[in-house]
Amino acid sequence: MKKTVTTTLVLASLALGAGFAQAQTGLLPQIKARGVVTCGTSPGLAGFAMPDAQGNYTGIDVDLCRALAAAIFNDPQKVKFVPLSSKDRFTALQAGEVDLLSRTTTWTLSRDTSLGLNFAGINYFDGQGFMVHKKLGIDSALKLAGASVCVAQGTTTELNLADFFRANKMKYEVVAFSGGDETIKAYESGRCDAFTTDSSGLYAERLKLQVPADHIVLPEIISKEPLGPVVRHGDDNWLDIVKWTHNAMLNAEELGITKANIDEMLKSENPEIKRFVGTEGKFGEPMGLSNDWAYRIVKLVGNYGEVFEKNVGAGSPLKIARGQNALWTKGGLQYAPPIR
Repeated sequence: MKKTVTTTLVLASLALGAGFAQAQTGLLPQIKARGVVTCGTSPGLAGFAMPDAQGNYTGIDVDLCRALAAAIFNDPQKVKFVPLSSKDRFTALQAGEVDLLSRTTTWTLSRDTSLGLNFAGINYFDGQGFMVHKKLGIDSALKLAGASVCVAQGTTTELNLADFFRANKMKYEVVAFSGGDETIKAYESGRCDAFTTDSSGLYAERLKLQVPADHIVLPEIISKEPLGPVVRHGDDNWLDIVKWTHNAMLNAEELGITKANIDEMLKSENPEIKRFVGTEGKFGEPMGLSNDWAYRIVKLVGNYGEVFEKNVGAGSPLKIARGQNALWTKGGLQYAPPIR
């Protein structure tokens, strides 16, 4: 047994050394030298990434970027947001114009394996739906035969739309645009009968319409849309940092650690909480971060539940139920590996 434990400790030390070495190269030192995280995000989607009149972004995707800045700089404001259309987002990331995408991007096999990109987790479980003008009297997507449908180009939405109509043997006319704003404006002006995007996006875009009550979201969900942050291939340490920033927010909620009580948690004797806040172990060091990296995230941004409620949940105009985005301990799908 003693030999096994010794061997394990040696391997763990080697692994920590390798992680530390990776943290000295790659994107993290560049970001530290630059002084900001460059985050590719939506040009404007309520609840996820929306600038106000002064250009200050808010949203669940925005808060992931702010959490990264908190972990790296101890300052959630050290983020430069780069608005990107659906069509341009992957090119911008591949070209190094942004450090990551945090922009309602669906994780699919082809994107994960053929674009030179890595997905770092799922920060929102979504599904595609339809919105129609109430005056049409349509109450089901299965009654959309012959309809014209507005959709953004270069999205999985466009592909799912084709699959749905083909599977149900219905004809339709696609009316495609390069950007989300252009698409919803075309729908509102009557250029198409229906508008399709992720379900969360339908509720967010409906808020932009002149008379939101004149439009209804149909009940059918036609796809799985696991949305999450994306980074380029070739930098495992940066992938780890983005992935564990999201995981830290989930672990904080599961452990009952909030913005309000995080300082009290520094005195906790719970070993999981001690590892989380950095009073035990050195879990930030292999990533090139300080050992209070997770403490900083919750102190300055919040846990996953707080971020969800504020941006898209009960505390927001969208008022979307947690549903699949509840923690696994509460019947949802959100689950994070342990910090240890």
